[in-house]
Amino acid sequence: MINIWENQEIINWSQIILNSYKKFVEKDLIEKKGDELAQAKNLFYAPMVVFSHNTLPDPTYNYGNEKGLILWDMSWEQLIKTRSRTTTEPLLREERERLLQETNTKGYVSNYEGVRISRTGIKYHIKNITTWNLMDNSNNYCGQAATFSRWEKL
Repeated sequence: MINIWENQEIINWSQIILNSYKKFVEKDLIEKKGDELAQAKNLFYAPMVVFSHNTLPDPTYNYGNEKGLILWDMSWEQLIKTRSRTTTEPLLREERERLLQETNTKGYVSNYEGVRISRTGIKYHIKNITTWNLMDNSNNYCGQAATFSRWEKL
């Protein structure tokens, strides 16, 4: 059985995540050592949560690393069918939408915090979130990503 990070589509997507972070935040998300496969593995097993979603009007997650999958209590198959807005409480979705619009305008936003909900209903206060736009090699917008390494269960 192939590990998710060994899938060529995920290897390519990992490069978009890493290169876009470097472009907008002007530093590396993780140390980029080894080839693209090694980098995809390192991103998947990174010590912080990393998620991304696509460009649909109601975006769906298209990446989550191991820490994120554990926190959201989801399998890869569950994650990629999940609308990213559903991990935010309904009353806080307007605030989330403002964050995504600000990210869209500025390229990235850092030091954000908010409350998110796992698949099983566990609420987390996540802190020091950085969100950034994702651009492919042709500089086409292809989604947004977020990372954070601090959270507490509510």
